[in-house]
Amino acid sequence: MSAWVTSLEGTIAGHQLAMGLALMSALLHAIFGALQKGRHDPWLSRGAIDISYGVIAIPFALFVVPWPEPHMWLIFAITFVIHCVYKYLQAMAYSRGAYTVVYPVVRGTGPLFAIIGAYFLFGERFTGVQWAGVAVLLAGIYGLAIYNLRYVTVGRDTLKLALVLAVLTGLTVSSYTTYDAYGIRASTDPFTFLAWFFMFDGLFFMPTIAAIRYRAMVDPPALGPLMARGLIGGIIAIISFGGIILATRLDNVGQAAVLRETSTVFAALIGWVMLKEKVGPRRLMLMSLIALGAVIVQVGG
Repeated sequence: MSAWVTSLEGTIAGHQLAMGLALMSALLHAIFGALQKGRHDPWLSRGAIDISYGVIAIPFALFVVPWPEPHMWLIFAITFVIHCVYKYLQAMAYSRGAYTVVYPVVRGTGPLFAIIGAYFLFGERFTGVQWAGVAVLLAGIYGLAIYNLRYVTVGRDTLKLALVLAVLTGLTVSSYTTYDAYGIRASTDPFTFLAWFFMFDGLFFMPTIAAIRYRAMVDPPALGPLMARGLIGGIIAIISFGGIILATRLDNVGQAAVLRETSTVFAALIGWVMLKEKVGPRRLMLMSLIALGAVIVQVGG
């Protein structure tokens, strides 16, 4: 399968597969975010998710894929640090702000700086039409966040801090998007990078924080439902994050990053259906702008 994937790099078929993976990742990432923001403490949810996908990755990393080349160890170390910062900031933001406010800001900040990072790392250039599409998409994303900010009634006392944390989280999103693309391109076998990435990323940071937090709780939640949520989230994370990372090897990093941010549309729908957060005609219009911006970016390329 590795040979088939690498044979598609830079081809029309590879472009189509990359865009399909990015769109799939968008839907799954919105579900993933809702799982972390759902009924459990975000730190515990993320810890359960991470330990799940870390354990799933162990047999693949050790016994299925080829072992990493020597130069990959430093790349894994830097990737690990970037993702640790991202997850820490995201949990901080989710614990202080409404999901439908925080999530659009995180996702809106990410693609803009990912495009800039891809320009410096990989020499990728967007056309004028594509930049117009980015502007439309960001207008929809930030418009959605501003609208939610005006009308949200829960947790307003911590909302400003949540927004600052959301912007910082978005910057780390752009960092890991571009650096993960660099990492998977530096590995001879793309699935070697993915397996070892998920093993390192899942086992050594958030589970430790979650365990400490769990033990300090006066009334901790039952482990069964928490770990069941973590297992579902772990499987989703492997498909979602793995899909977008693979897409950045197959095709343009910036285009994949932009298309993934249609996750904001899915997140708004999930917030409405699952988290009982209201969605009205203005929000639907802003969500349409996000989708339209993504389409313009694809057509303009």
